Amino acid sequence: MAKYIARRLLIAIPLLLLISIIVFLLMRAAPYDAIDAMTTPKMSEETIAAIKAQYGYDQPVWVQYFAWLGGLLQGNFGYSIVTKSSIAEQLAVRIPNTILLVLPSYLVAYVTAIVLGLVAGSHRGSRLDHVIDGIASVLIAVPSFWLAMLLIFVFGYLLRALPIVGMQTVGDGSFVDVLRHYILPFVTLTIAFLPDNLRYVRSSTITQITQDYVMVQEAFGAKRAEIMFRHVCRNVLGPVLTRLGMALPMLVTGAIITETIFSWPGVGPYFMTAIKGMDYPIVMAILILSSTLVIIGNLLADVLNALADPRIRQGGAR
Repeated sequence: MAKYIARRLLIAIPLLLLISIIVFLLMRAAPYDAIDAMTTPKMSEETIAAIKAQYGYDQPVWVQYFAWLGGLLQGNFGYSIVTKSSIAEQLAVRIPNTILLVLPSYLVAYVTAIVLGLVAGSHRGSRLDHVIDGIASVLIAVPSFWLAMLLIFVFGYLLRALPIVGMQTVGDGSFVDVLRHYILPFVTLTIAFLPDNLRYVRSSTITQITQDYVMVQEAFGAKRAEIMFRHVCRNVLGPVLTRLGMALPMLVTGAIITETIFSWPGVGPYFMTAIKGMDYPIVMAILILSSTLVIIGNLLADVLNALADPRIRQGGAR
């Protein structure tokens, strides 16, 4: 198992390096750069040159890249061009808020999808299956931003039952107040995460039910419920668990649109503001962070898959 993980790490490291190069070069190729944000047309050439020297933009591209990469390896993401604040400090404040919103939403959607998917798949072709699959088909076609705006209109404007922006009311911040702000974005994300997982579990269940071992168990007189719990569920949940690893990037960047709509103080509004303000250091930092989480998520999914299937582990160790 250690060899398998080491092999995956050796693949992940050069991939991360390649991604960092691509992100850096794309930002440098943009028509509007950091110097444009820090200078005005009235500045003299000497002033502009001094600003470039201060931030290292007078150096060759490869020198700038290695300086930026060295900062990343030390946990230094640089500073915002617009606000001059530390990006690492801002992310340290915002990432926990995003995780607080995304993690419970995904776990609730994940568990609900497993239950409903197993029920629908085990009753394939029944009215219950059609209802569950139909709801999933509708939800998967509903954009999260549209759903968020619909919830805001109904519960925030028409009923005036729940707050629609922010994480807490200014001057309050009690648990009940935070909970009331939490409900709408939580429901939006839970519904957004649910249908894809549900259809995956349903499809996996149907595939397992059609396998020969189910017919053999039925031929020996095993009850349907026993076959489901002792065999089908175990074989379905193995691949499904690997999706937890793939969900890791969502903890940081999985709610950008929802957070922005509800003004939730997470990574989403910070990222969107940086894009609109062409604050490239922030954009680069979040892109690298999300790319790293994607690779770590893939690695975690591979490890979970290997733990669930010894054949993969033995094959990867060769």
